[in-house]
Amino acid sequence: RGPPAAPARAAAHGRPYRLVVSAGIGGGFPPDAAVGSLVVADAITVADLGAQTPDGFAPVTELGFGAVTHRPPGSLVRETADACGAATGTVLTVSTVTGTAERAAELRLRHPRALAEAMEGFGVAEAAVLHGLPVLEVRAVSNPVGPRDRAAWRIGDALAALSDAFATIAPVLERWNTHG
Repeated sequence: RGPPAAPARAAAHGRPYRLVVSAGIGGGFPPDAAVGSLVVADAITVADLGAQTPDGFAPVTELGFGAVTHRPPGSLVRETADACGAATGTVLTVSTVTGTAERAAELRLRHPRALAEAMEGFGVAEAAVLHGLPVLEVRAVSNPVGPRDRAAWRIGDALAALSDAFATIAPVLERWNTHG
């Protein structure tokens, strides 16, 4: 039951999903993803699933388990980003939001193409893969990744940017829906 079961229920009612979209706000890695900008993930990577070792962080793939990255269809990423003026790059999924400059630097060192971080994308991508569906992640940047500064958060602006983005990408998503 729950959200991962939704595609099966939709298919049972003759309306199968053809795409899963994860959208929301997140932190952006300055200067590449400024507050108020949009990011479309060309890679959805779980950044902190693994083990801390004497040699540093080891992702689960180095431990012999699972995946750490899902890649949305390249043509969909390009069309979506072009439609809304977004940057494309890696969106990191983290279980603990970054709150220090040191952690932000560590993430950028391990993931040099990272533009944003959020908390949901990888889980959504895993559910999509379970159902054989492609996934897309779109983020509007509400704050810089790094030291927590609530005064610098622009949640309302990011939500407005996300809403505006969906007005422009709706035709892209509709065209993609007819691919299946």
